[in-house]
Amino acid sequence: MQEPSAKKSLGQHWLNDETSLNAICDAADVQDGDHVLEIGPGQGSLTNKLLQCGAHVIAIELDENLAENLPHHISPHTEDGPACSGLEVVQGDILKFDLTLMPPNYKIVANIPYYLTSNLLRVICESSNPPAKMALLVQKEVAQRIAASPGSMSVLSVSVQLYYTAKLGQIVPAKLFVPPPKVDSQVIGLTLHEEPLFNDLDSKRFFQVVKAGFSGRRKKLRSSLSGGLHISKDEADKLLARAKIDGSLRAQELSLEDWHKICKIL
Repeated sequence: MQEPSAKKSLGQHWLNDETSLNAICDAADVQDGDHVLEIGPGQGSLTNKLLQCGAHVIAIELDENLAENLPHHISPHTEDGPACSGLEVVQGDILKFDLTLMPPNYKIVANIPYYLTSNLLRVICESSNPPAKMALLVQKEVAQRIAASPGSMSVLSVSVQLYYTAKLGQIVPAKLFVPPPKVDSQVIGLTLHEEPLFNDLDSKRFFQVVKAGFSGRRKKLRSSLSGGLHISKDEADKLLARAKIDGSLRAQELSLEDWHKICKIL
């Protein structure tokens, strides 16, 4: 059977390095009996690892050809064909997949292209049935943005860390992929908070404030909030003073607690 070539338009890069594949499974703490949603299984290298761990895998693949051929890449094979009893393949778009169909405490494992990362994380984090754990292989720069601390925060890090604890994992050099991407990748593990960080959170208002704060990334907070929330700088200063936050700070310097304080006063 001829192997399909990677499609640049879908950001496809195959990873077959055993050490890296094991690191991804370890980051999600995949155990026997776990239900794992794998996004973009491609040629099945990671799928095989997940099945070897004893996981029940639902593999979502956008590429119709890859989805059709995935069972043939699963080992070990029997006389009757591939041993895929723990695998279900769904051909479709993960952004349209109903996560409420997954059982409680399921996990997500994925080697995902850069263009999909932000939208995918937003959909997952805001789902009514988010995974208990995730292990994602993304561009190194993106992984570090997700796990950033105050001083280097972004809308992405705030959005993810509101729901998950982030832990950086193994760096995977570009040369280990076929074809190699232009930059290195990194594993990031995400663990759902056992309890919400803020019990009284109005998420719509929270993200309205955060996006306003980051609307002028190089500007001081009073200026970016003024423009983003359509209020005067004096009003922004009063708002920040009540929250006991220095208006001369920049958005990337604030913690999640700081954003919550502003949100409560607004």
